[in-house]
Amino acid sequence: MRSGCSRDLHSHGVSLLAGDLGASERAHEAMTLLAIVLLIVLGIAGLAMIPLGLPGLWVMVGGILAFGWLTGFRTVGVATIAIVLGLAFLGEIIENWIGFRYAKRYGGSTRSGWGALIGGLVGAVIGVPVAVIGSVIGAFIGSFLGAALFEYTYSRHTGVATRAGWGAVVGRAAGAAIKIALGLIIAVVGLFAALS
Repeated sequence: MRSGCSRDLHSHGVSLLAGDLGASERAHEAMTLLAIVLLIVLGIAGLAMIPLGLPGLWVMVGGILAFGWLTGFRTVGVATIAIVLGLAFLGEIIENWIGFRYAKRYGGSTRSGWGALIGGLVGAVIGVPVAVIGSVIGAFIGSFLGAALFEYTYSRHTGVATRAGWGAVVGRAAGAAIKIALGLIIAVVGLFAALS
């Protein structure tokens, strides 16, 4: 009788252990599914934010970090994190630098380049209260006005100042296009890490 009872307890214990293992596997699968959904949603949202002048690259980086955290960093390692952080920083630097360079390319002085940079940042901040596109419009207008004003104080020619302002606007648009390209690269890196 005793050995039968022991055998029953042992088999019951094994079935409980197997039930716990199944629940653990289901929880793991649910967490992985959540991580994938979060990665996709933040990736798409980040790409959509870039043309609006919002920090889309950083949202995408956050999505990759969240995916890594939710999956125990099994497929997102230091190299992946370093690559996406580097690309996001590069995007920010290029966006600001290219506006500076285009203002100069369109006939402006170094002063107009600084005006484009400062005006774009101020315009983006001022435009924030207007939902969604306010910061974009503000950044473009600010770049134009900053470059034109700074150039006018230097050259005293409205034609030169206007060309420098237009160059700043073209530069800001080119910077946004480059950031979208970098965003696509970040998305590919994130998907590659997720599928590894």
